[in-house]
Amino acid sequence: MARWHKTDKKSGVAIYNFKGTGIPQLPLQIGDVVHILESCEDWYKGYLVRHKGSEGIFPKSFIHLKEVTVEKKRHTENILPAEIPLVQEVTTTLWEWGSIWKQLYVANKKERFQQVQSMMYDLMEWRSQLLSGTLPKDELKELKQKVTSKIDYGNKILELDLIVRDEDGNILDPDKTSVISLFHAHEEATNKITERIKEEMSKDQPDYASYSRMSSSPTHSLYVFVRNFVCRIGEDAELFMSLYDPQKLTIISENYLVRWGSRGFPKEIDMLNNLKVVFTDLGNKDLSRDKIYLVCQIVRVGRMDLRDSNSKKYTQGLRRPFGVAVMDITDIIKGKADSDEEKQHFIPFHPVVAENDFLHSLLSKVTASRGDSGGQGVWVTVKMLVGDVIQTRKDYPHLVDRTTVVARKLGFPEIIMPGDIRNDIYITLLYGDFDKYNKTTQRNVEVIMCVCDEEGKVMPNAVCLGAGDKPVSEYRSVLYYQVKQPRWMETLKVAVPIEDMQRIHLRFMFRHRSSQESKDKGEKNFAMAYIRLMKEDGTTLQDGIHDLLVLKGDSKKMEDATAYLTLPSTRQHIENKGATIVRNSSNVGGLSVSSRDAFCISTLVCSTKLTQNVGLLGLLKWRMKPQLLQENLEKLKIVDGEEVVKFLQDTLDALFNIMMEHSHSDEYDILVFDALIYIIGLIADRKFQHFNAVLEAYIQQHFSATLAYKKLMTVLKTYLDTSSRGEQCEPILRTLKALEYVFKFIVRSRTLFSQLYEGKEQTEFEESMRRLFESINNLMKSQHKTAILLQVAALKYIPSVLHDVEMVFDAKLLSQLLYEFYTCIPPVKLQKQKVQSMKEIVRSNLFKKQECRDILLPVITKELKELLEQKDDQQLQIQEKKYCVELLNSILEVLSCQDPASTYHHIQEIMVQLLRTVNRTVITMGRDDSLISHFVACMTAILNQMNNQHYSVYIETFQTSSELVDFLMETFIMFKDLIGKNVYPSDWMAMSMVQNRVFLRAINKFADTMNQKFLENMNFEVQLWNNYFHLAVAFITQDSLQLENFSHAKYNKIQNKYGDMRRLIGFAIRDMWYKLGQNKICFIPGMVGPILEMTLIPEVELRKATIPIFFDMMLCEYQRTGEFKKFENEIILKLDHEVEGGRGDEHYVQLFESILTECACQYPGIFHLVESFVSLVKGLLEKLLDYRTVMSDESKDNRMSCTVNLLNFYKDINREEMYIRYLYKLRDLHLDCENYTEAAYTLLLHTWLLKWSDEQCTPQVMSTEFQCSQTYRHLKENLYEKIIEYFDKGKMWEEAISLCKELAEQYEKEVFDYELLSQNLIQQAKFYENIMKILRPKPDYFAVGYYGQGFPTFLRNKVFIYRGKEYERREDFQAQLMSQFPSAEKMNTTSAPGEDVKNSPGQYIQCFTVQPVLEEQPRFKNKAVPDQIINFYKSNNVHRFHYSRPVRKGSVDPENEFASMWIERTSFVTAYKLPGILRWFEVVSMSQTTISPLENAIETMSTTNEKILMMINQYQSDENLPINPLSMLLNGIVDPAVMGGFAKYEKAFFTEEYIRHHPEDQEKLNRLKDLIAWQIPFLGAGIKIHERRVSDNLRPFHDRMEECFKHLKVKVEKQYGARELPDFDDKRVGRPRSMLRSYRQLSVISLTSMNSDCSTPNKLASESFDLEVVLPKPVKAELEETALQINPHPEVKMRRSKKRTKRSSVVFADEKMAPDISISDMKCLSRKYEFMSDTNLSEHVVAPQKTSVLKQMSSVSRSMPTIPGLTLSVGPVAPDETIASHRLSQPVFPSTSDGDKKTFKKKKVNQLFKTMRISRVLEDGKQSVEHHFKSSPTDL
Repeated sequence: MARWHKTDKKSGVAIYNFKGTGIPQLPLQIGDVVHILESCEDWYKGYLVRHKGSEGIFPKSFIHLKEVTVEKKRHTENILPAEIPLVQEVTTTLWEWGSIWKQLYVANKKERFQQVQSMMYDLMEWRSQLLSGTLPKDELKELKQKVTSKIDYGNKILELDLIVRDEDGNILDPDKTSVISLFHAHEEATNKITERIKEEMSKDQPDYASYSRMSSSPTHSLYVFVRNFVCRIGEDAELFMSLYDPQKLTIISENYLVRWGSRGFPKEIDMLNNLKVVFTDLGNKDLSRDKIYLVCQIVRVGRMDLRDSNSKKYTQGLRRPFGVAVMDITDIIKGKADSDEEKQHFIPFHPVVAENDFLHSLLSKVTASRGDSGGQGVWVTVKMLVGDVIQTRKDYPHLVDRTTVVARKLGFPEIIMPGDIRNDIYITLLYGDFDKYNKTTQRNVEVIMCVCDEEGKVMPNAVCLGAGDKPVSEYRSVLYYQVKQPRWMETLKVAVPIEDMQRIHLRFMFRHRSSQESKDKGEKNFAMAYIRLMKEDGTTLQDGIHDLLVLKGDSKKMEDATAYLTLPSTRQHIENKGATIVRNSSNVGGLSVSSRDAFCISTLVCSTKLTQNVGLLGLLKWRMKPQLLQENLEKLKIVDGEEVVKFLQDTLDALFNIMMEHSHSDEYDILVFDALIYIIGLIADRKFQHFNAVLEAYIQQHFSATLAYKKLMTVLKTYLDTSSRGEQCEPILRTLKALEYVFKFIVRSRTLFSQLYEGKEQTEFEESMRRLFESINNLMKSQHKTAILLQVAALKYIPSVLHDVEMVFDAKLLSQLLYEFYTCIPPVKLQKQKVQSMKEIVRSNLFKKQECRDILLPVITKELKELLEQKDDQQLQIQEKKYCVELLNSILEVLSCQDPASTYHHIQEIMVQLLRTVNRTVITMGRDDSLISHFVACMTAILNQMNNQHYSVYIETFQTSSELVDFLMETFIMFKDLIGKNVYPSDWMAMSMVQNRVFLRAINKFADTMNQKFLENMNFEVQLWNNYFHLAVAFITQDSLQLENFSHAKYNKIQNKYGDMRRLIGFAIRDMWYKLGQNKICFIPGMVGPILEMTLIPEVELRKATIPIFFDMMLCEYQRTGEFKKFENEIILKLDHEVEGGRGDEHYVQLFESILTECACQYPGIFHLVESFVSLVKGLLEKLLDYRTVMSDESKDNRMSCTVNLLNFYKDINREEMYIRYLYKLRDLHLDCENYTEAAYTLLLHTWLLKWSDEQCTPQVMSTEFQCSQTYRHLKENLYEKIIEYFDKGKMWEEAISLCKELAEQYEKEVFDYELLSQNLIQQAKFYENIMKILRPKPDYFAVGYYGQGFPTFLRNKVFIYRGKEYERREDFQAQLMSQFPSAEKMNTTSAPGEDVKNSPGQYIQCFTVQPVLEEQPRFKNKAVPDQIINFYKSNNVHRFHYSRPVRKGSVDPENEFASMWIERTSFVTAYKLPGILRWFEVVSMSQTTISPLENAIETMSTTNEKILMMINQYQSDENLPINPLSMLLNGIVDPAVMGGFAKYEKAFFTEEYIRHHPEDQEKLNRLKDLIAWQIPFLGAGIKIHERRVSDNLRPFHDRMEECFKHLKVKVEKQYGARELPDFDDKRVGRPRSMLRSYRQLSVISLTSMNSDCSTPNKLASESFDLEVVLPKPVKAELEETALQINPHPEVKMRRSKKRTKRSSVVFADEKMAPDISISDMKCLSRKYEFMSDTNLSEHVVAPQKTSVLKQMSSVSRSMPTIPGLTLSVGPVAPDETIASHRLSQPVFPSTSDGDKKTFKKKKVNQLFKTMRISRVLEDGKQSVEHHFKSSPTDL
């Protein structure tokens, strides 16, 4: 056989489910990760990663191997996946989400289930893409952002831990990140996810990652790739693509021109599959447009009319409108829709309707309403890119390369970089209006535009029709056919060198074009127009619409510049110069202005070199007119900001050139300085904030004024000095705001100077700088009112200069200057501003240097301390606190990044000055304060950065021990508070764990201090130690450390990173406890609860270490007092709360017992006390654990059982408060199930603890529900009222009446409140009436046995009697019972199971119906009691129950089975009477008796006689009852066809042979004869009633029955003597009496207690175990009704009766026959229905049972469920026949007095039966006679 050998394959994933056939095979589910240890042929050996204890073998073919790396640490191997970290994270996330996903399915949370499923699919797809390794750089970056965004979002909505990342999306390692950085990362991540969730909720931004990136960038680009153009033209075409704003009806970008050939592909074949364009310069304003469209205007180039043939006679090359294609790209532009370079979009084509349709008009129509394109259109790919052209080429090299066409925006981008030289003039032909003059039709006007110099020569290649097209010399417009007012709306670009701008103009020629080539050749230009691009003052043509004058005349003259340049070019020009010019020049050089024609264009200048502002132009060209320099410098301030920033570089160059060229004079210095300040101020404006980059770039790359620093510093110092003297200096505030850039210019100038002159004048420069700072400091010292605003500005803007100054100035000296800067401000002045300023200092590079920190940190900490310890206005403080904590956090973050050696003293400075201040701030802040988390993070950071030496130093800073105690106390209290109420959100796991780690170290350090300073008796501080213990326990029990509650992934993450901190602190607590010595007694019982809480943590080593503390506590108290009652009381009280809260388990019980017993063995004196204590606690723990287990169970029955167990336990150990607590829990459970009777009995137990007294209630007897009750009497009265209400709802009026009577007695004799008494008596009366009039169905009782070790201890191998609900059938009850234990097996026998079943690991349930045994009621003896009263006691206040079954003994006589029919009867006694505080109680004793055939016959006959009498009573009381049941009963007994009932008895028992063999039965035989004789007068009375009530159609039936009765009477009286009843026809007036009165001299209760017939009226006895399966289908239902009498119609259907029993039972509120009686009846039916003698349920032979005497409950508890006033004494359990013998032997009628012979008045004595009859008739008015007979049992 092959051997196992180690393998280098370390990890794999199960790709199929593997069931495994038991050890050693390891079952696997798809996705399980396994670590592989060994290999053998086709098998691996290994273990599950998520459950390392599960080791086994599994097939190789089921495993997909994964690449891993092995990391060795000491003796352990860490196996890490070889995948990239993000893939690992996705895998772990999918695992975690997967288990939650399944839970969501089980919980039926469909929406969330589908949401998680969708997210998991996305992650799986993206994981595959990440693993593929084929993604380009930009896509990989984008995918990573999508993945991390999805994971973070999913974790948030699933309430998992927040993952914090760096900018690249990598998870932050807490060990390598400072506490403050970690805190800020958490904040940032939370904000991002919150935003993301808002986006998800609004569904506005699905692609959030790309949207957030886009919105953060100032420039965007749209990439468009034209894939194909499908259109039937037949001629060449030009496609003009551009971006279009439909609301403003304007094109917003240059056109991208594609020339498409007539054959269906680009004219330049090289461009096929390379038609790519980037529309760039899009800013955030463009992204915020309501709508943006990508439009394509299509112009065909060819004939005038497409319908013309393509012959030479038609003019070719005409540009004619053809149609447009429009696509809404708003969502793509805004990042709402996916923009994927692979996804193709189809843009449908819309042709012009008529040849003269304007393309621009068609655009607006199509954007408003879409039409059908017929499949024609443009196919494009669209993607949104972030950045300008340079950036997109870098970031998206696969999309944007050098061949990609760039189409710029019409206008400047939001940010213009210095190197971006642009000189574009966009000309848009708007519209024209041309008169036809002498023509018959309107002209076909073509506009030809060219760029000409002053001589009229055309400048070559100066016009560009669109991006991507070569420049041309002239432009020809689209031709609209015979239109008087053509609207072209065509935009083209003019690009000429800047130096030619002054001398050029645009010339427009207008020509009529003919469709016939011959005519067209003869056409000449009929008009012209022109316009100059630059004005005479040197400024560029203004943007906007220009109405040009149309000049007419000789076409040759039109090309002569000298002819037309002298004429005005625009209509505005004419209006300005006046009408005379028009007249004078109307015909100059052969050209004249046409007043009937018009032509409009618009222009847009996008030039970084041309300005439309005269003032700015004057400054830029200052050398041309130096005399205007001062004026132009002053004018600069009123130039529009946009113009200035557009020419930023040129303007700055001009300013510094002025400064440099006047370096020996200061004439222009202040003017230039002010101009510079104005420009810097412009850029600081929000509108131009993007130009910061331009200014920065200018300073670094273009600025070259080496001497400027001297002049700038001089002017700046002058301004500062003037202001500090309190003199007026208007520009100073603007100057301070511009300080950063002023210093940038100073530093750059000095750097250039230094480079040029190799560091010359460094000392002078430093001195100037120092003097400059002194001037600033002087300003800060100034007390003038005007200085305040300037001081605030200085504080705000000084930090911004440090970065630059540091480059050219000594850092230490600079720090010293800053120190002076802050210290020269008065202490309490401008504190908030100082802190903000210091924050910026700390964030500068300066603070990173140790020597600078040495100088600056003390002044900062001093300022912080002063501000934090102020007690000013709260509102003001919030803002100040915010600044303080931000400053302190910044300091700590800087320190955390430095070398620890260089920061030691700085940490010490912060610790000494600020630690306690920060602590106190935390303590005083509310937990809902928005800044609390910032301060806690700050405190954690300080503690984290303190090393051991710091702790020692800090402790020594306290002058006195009391100060130290105060510090430790407040720290412990604060820690405990922070642990209990975490200031961070619950999903900040990393932050919480880091805080815990820091706190743990601090606690241990402070504990060492306590050991050293506060342990000895003289110095012992009880409260300090107490606080320590409570803190340590709070730490160890906090939720975030309970690792066993976390998922596998989270458990591993915490265990690997932080370990189990609970063990460390637990061992520390143990050590600290043992160090206490004789002081331990101070902490008993106070520390019992906390220590208990700690020992209950499910960590074995921790439990073993800490449970012995309990023994130490017991020993300590025992040695002091001789007992440990305090300890015992406390642990019992606390155990209840802890276990109910979810702590504790079976293992804890075992450890608790074993450890304490082991400890006690060493101390014999205390051993027995400890042993009994352990036993007590063990019992309590078991009950509490049972209780906790079932509280989450659906079964309320189990919950009730456990609650009662706890009730009894607390009663036994006399814990009144706990007892009452659980009483109300039990009451609530009953109310949930509507068990009002049981709820009443439960509350009754509370009343037993109370007395009728006016004393104040003690707290332990109070319940939260009745807290308003002040005295015992008041509380008891309130309770009684509630209990009476429950009894009323449960129809237990007898019990309610007894309480009413008790209350009445109090009202009448104690408190004399007759008003309440009257209400009480009215209530009693109502209850009495209810008893007599309202139907109360009697419940069935069921015996249930729970066998097997699979049941919880409170059920295991025990038998219970359950009280069924109204009308509840055994089958329903059993089904519900089985549903609570789905794995249980139903037992089919009624006999007690053997030990094998009891000890088996399974669950077996036995369930059968039992009959209650009526308790003796002495007060009813020898009295005529109505059935309604008796019936209550038949099924209530009972605790004895019978179950009977027939057995055979001796030889069986086939002719007469009754001779050998014995009855085996099992008696059950329950712990308490039913009903009680539960619907069931445990059986405490079981016994078996056997009833002989003769005794069985006596019982049967007694029952039959009772039944006849009861029915007579019913008919006597209610004349409306249907006659059918009486007919059936009487006929079944008297009809000779079924004769033989007691004849069988005669054959069996009244023989000489029987008397000879059984001489002792003589008395019983006489009794049986007596019963037979008594049946005759009863039958006679029944037949008399029948005669009066029978209908005519049943008269023959009655006559036949009467005839049979006469024969029977003669026979019986002859053999057994005659018996007589009083005449009940006597109609004398008097109170109606039951005719049972005389017969019942032996008492109803005595007689009925002989038989077990005490069941409800709603079920037949066949439903009990005795009959259900035994009887063959034709068995007669009459057997259940009659004694031994046989029905003449044996085929009456039993099943029908059984089905309808529930309904028909409402007619008579009597019981059904007992099972044992029924069986007797059945036996007498026929020999063929013999009982089989097997052991299954249906065959009824039960082995003799051993009576198990179960553990007795306490004597106090035994009577719990009963009410003392109604308790009836119960005699010893005796065989029933003995009782019957004694009672039946009495004379039946000792005397016949007149009173006994009173007639029974026929009155409606019993309303009950009437009520029941009505309900029965309503329910089923058509019941058959047979059915009535079956469903109306009549025994008493």
